[in-house]
Amino acid sequence: MTRAADTPTREADDLAARAAALVRDAVLGDLARRVVADCGVDVGLVGVPEPSGSARDRRTGGPDGMVLRHWDGTRADLLHDLAVPAGTGLGGLALAERAPSWVPDYRASTTISHHYDAAVTAEDLYAMLTVPLLHGGTVHGVVYASLRAVVPFGDVRIAAVSRLAATATRALAGAAAWAGSPTRRALPATRLTPREHEVLRWAATGRTNPEIAAQLGLTCNTVTGYLKAAMHKLGVRNRTELALAARESGLLEAASPGLRT
Repeated sequence: MTRAADTPTREADDLAARAAALVRDAVLGDLARRVVADCGVDVGLVGVPEPSGSARDRRTGGPDGMVLRHWDGTRADLLHDLAVPAGTGLGGLALAERAPSWVPDYRASTTISHHYDAAVTAEDLYAMLTVPLLHGGTVHGVVYASLRAVVPFGDVRIAAVSRLAATATRALAGAAAWAGSPTRRALPATRLTPREHEVLRWAATGRTNPEIAAQLGLTCNTVTGYLKAAMHKLGVRNRTELALAARESGLLEAASPGLRT
């Protein structure tokens, strides 16, 4: 009986995961194209972390590596589906350090490894910028912006690529949350206390900890403690996941009269 009852929810979760994968591919493919079209570069690439345990995960040296899955403006195919372990090349450096990196001449740079010079030379690339797609401590990928000339990357171009990366990252984070959240999340075995529940409801409306503290007559440290306790009980890692879990569990359906936005 339990197995039969679980089948529709499993199918719904599988469908959500497939739909999220399609959204992810569409977002990353569009990102590679827009980097070229909107930022005045010759080639756009996007590296994507591989699932742990996959064949390419082993090729990239573990779950911290990635594979170049999306591209625009390339002339050869040596960069297509290229495995990039964390720390190697400019993209691997951005992946490892979780920060943008750029060089005016990739092939002459002394600050990066040169594992991929053959592929870069085949594309006649020189200047290169890499920006990690970082959200909530998770790296969803790395976007590359490259030119077939030796030029420094100015603030305007770096900012333009970073804005596109940020927009794509928000979409990727939304798709990941959608696919990773069970459609039938049950209420936790250990229920929230009334105070934890009250703080959670305010947090779900987007209020900051100081705002919640002022509203409820608490200290910021006390509010932080209640939120951490609620996260632990619901098995989530951050405020976004906390609000999502609370909505799916029905914890926000009967909001108190004071919660009006």
